Amino acid sequence: ALCRGRIVRVPKGPLIRVVGTEVAIPCSVSEYDGPSEQNFDWEFSREADFVRIVSTWDSTFTSEEYQKRVGRGDIKLRRSSNDAVELVIRNIQPADQGRYKCSTPSTDATVQGNYDAEVQVKGISEDGSKARSSTSLRLSEGDSFKLRCSAITTSPEHTHLHVTWQLRSSGSSWRDILSLTHEGKFQPGPGYEERYRSGDVRLDTGANDTYRLSVSQASSADGGAYRCLVSEWVRGADGSWQKIQEKSVEIATVSIQRTDVVISTSNVSVTERDSLDLTCNITTDRSGIFQAEVMWYFSASPDDTLSDAQLLLSMDHDSVVSDSTLISLSHVDRNSYRLLVRDVDVEDSGYYFCEAAIWVPLHNGSWHKVVERTSAPVSVVVTALEPDYDVFLNASKTPKFSDDPTELNCRITNVQDTEANIRFTVSWYYRQHLPGDDVVAEELLASMDADWTLLPGDRGRERIQNGEIIFYKKSADTFNMRIQWTSESDRGDYFCVISAWSRHRNNSWVKSKDVTSTPVYVFWATQDYTLTVEAVKLKPFFVAGHTFEMTCKVSSKNIKTPRYSVLITAEKPLTDQSNPNGTTRIISLNQDSVVRLEDWTDQTRVDGVVLEKVQENEFRYRMYQTQISDAGLYRCVVTAWSPGGGGMWREAVNGLSNPIQIDFQTSGPVFNVSVHSDNPTIYQGEVADLLCIITTEGMPLELDDMSFDVSWFAVRSFALDREPILLASLDRRGIVTQGRRNGSSDLSLERISPLEFRLRVHGCEDHDFGNHYCVVTPWVRSATGVWQREPDIKAKPIFLSVKMDVLNAFKYPLLIGIGLATVIGLLSCLIGYCSSRWCCKKEVQETRRERRRLMSMEMD
Repeated sequence: ALCRGRIVRVPKGPLIRVVGTEVAIPCSVSEYDGPSEQNFDWEFSREADFVRIVSTWDSTFTSEEYQKRVGRGDIKLRRSSNDAVELVIRNIQPADQGRYKCSTPSTDATVQGNYDAEVQVKGISEDGSKARSSTSLRLSEGDSFKLRCSAITTSPEHTHLHVTWQLRSSGSSWRDILSLTHEGKFQPGPGYEERYRSGDVRLDTGANDTYRLSVSQASSADGGAYRCLVSEWVRGADGSWQKIQEKSVEIATVSIQRTDVVISTSNVSVTERDSLDLTCNITTDRSGIFQAEVMWYFSASPDDTLSDAQLLLSMDHDSVVSDSTLISLSHVDRNSYRLLVRDVDVEDSGYYFCEAAIWVPLHNGSWHKVVERTSAPVSVVVTALEPDYDVFLNASKTPKFSDDPTELNCRITNVQDTEANIRFTVSWYYRQHLPGDDVVAEELLASMDADWTLLPGDRGRERIQNGEIIFYKKSADTFNMRIQWTSESDRGDYFCVISAWSRHRNNSWVKSKDVTSTPVYVFWATQDYTLTVEAVKLKPFFVAGHTFEMTCKVSSKNIKTPRYSVLITAEKPLTDQSNPNGTTRIISLNQDSVVRLEDWTDQTRVDGVVLEKVQENEFRYRMYQTQISDAGLYRCVVTAWSPGGGGMWREAVNGLSNPIQIDFQTSGPVFNVSVHSDNPTIYQGEVADLLCIITTEGMPLELDDMSFDVSWFAVRSFALDREPILLASLDRRGIVTQGRRNGSSDLSLERISPLEFRLRVHGCEDHDFGNHYCVVTPWVRSATGVWQREPDIKAKPIFLSVKMDVLNAFKYPLLIGIGLATVIGLLSCLIGYCSSRWCCKKEVQETRRERRRLMSMEMD
């Protein structure tokens, strides 16, 4: 079984402490019963009996010899938790050496475990270690220095020393440089790790218990007060290290003289083609032998690093200068180095800075770099040599009408102070001209680069590519722009910008100056186009069959060299079914005098209409063998055209003439048309008969003097809300024409009497339903023997309904089904009979039965 019980713990001894220091002896208890907060009693013994020191629960526990020290607080208990306390002895004395016992009163139900523990405390003399210091130093940046510290201990115990070198700069606290720990390890302080690994900071031990700090490549950050901090450590019985005392002594105050690198001048401004002179000065108090290495850099930005900057020239510590044609580097005196850049250019503008390094000789004859500094950048501005010239813009051609050419000349005048390395280019701009002080941004038409390559702008790119806007150089000092056909959108201000380009040392061209001309306003007075058209009937009275003739006279204003196109239209009465819209386009003649038939569809009179140009502004229209159906209002629609860009014609304005009326006074018969069917409701597959009956009223005519064109139409709806479909037509010559249909039913159209026409639909289907009507065009022969066409007459529609015959529809399917069922039944019976007769016959053998008498029930 596992035994449990109270355990009281104190540190393993002996505890070695320095006389005069504070000692804290911890004591804790675990595995106990009772309340969580436990009480503790401390006792002391030098050799035999224990003397009571202090208790957590009994104020009378302290013996007489410790009452004063406990009352003064030199000895006290410090509780760290409910189950742990510390005995604190302030300013321990040699008489306090001995055994200390920590006891805990029992709160357990049963007595188990240990209730006290002892630890031995030893004291050593306070003067167990001492340190000796060396002198202070004054150094230059990049030098090396050494500091020594001497530390020994006379303690009879086995102790170890921990030596730390520390630095305190002005206004800061002490910080560790390098330590040799009590475990014999070197430990660099924060920020000194890299210098320790490179060997610039070292800690060496020497004879007579000396500890030497060596610092190489000293910088300004190494200046300040140096001290040596020595602590004494002892290993306890449990293997842990305890610091028992610590001492420090300031060794020296080291001052470091900084080496600075500056450029003698501040921001510099020089003129192009002059020389740039800069001096790099090195400030140092170093008096020994040294050499400087100098490098000059150029950068476009003051924030660029050395890796981003351009190295111009360098001089090493042996005074060897890198080669350059236009840049030289010279050694002026011991600490000054001069950079000279000859024939500067605009591209030399930027930031210049120098980097200097100090080299000192070593005892083996080699050179060692001790410090390196970079100067602040100096801004250098190179002012370009700008040529002096003026720009004059004038218009050699201005438009008076739209589509006239415009030509502008941009001339360079009063040219002064120009060199052979100057080149001129031009840029053309347009700005919309607005009244008042309104400002509109200019738009680039085209520009030239330094190689005289034309670069079109967004506004005129397409027109430039099409050759509508031309740019050319007329002479060495004149640039021209020509707009071949000026439009209203081209009206506005135009100005040119002459740019001067200078050639640099690398044969590249850089723009040095821009001069803008005064704008030229391109404008022409415009008035509204005016077009007047007058139609005149040449023959005031005529009858049907004669020739109709009228002329159209045109006059215009404010149109440059106009040409006219003419269209003849006719407004027919609303009763005319040939054109439900009322207006018919008959014939036209365009601006190039090309004649075209528009909506003239009378094939018998293809040559019956003529339109010709009599004069530049007069046109004549003739209609031969006029018909009664030609009655209506006739007009001339005239369009004026003006020359446009690229030989094209541009529409200017439209005009409409006064109407000329054709009206025939006739007393002929009046025709009426009706549709009739004896059976408008039929079944599918039957024949539908539709009659178109014509009747006459008024003046009687011979049947030979009348002829008719008959057309049948169908509307596949109940409400006449769809487009009519042409079924068939019969002209007055007896030629039948059928329309295109999707159904399988057939159509026939015939004349059964002089005034009756019958339409038959054979094998009607369900899609043959709808409203059916006929349209009749009468033709009447006049006394002169000329056939006159009368207006079309539309009959009132009749609705044709197509039904399905249910009995006939299902008769054949029923007969076929009954026949198939009968055949299948007879076949099944035959197959069953044959199978039972031959396939399933078996011989049955009769089994013999034995005849036995029954036994008597009384038998046993």
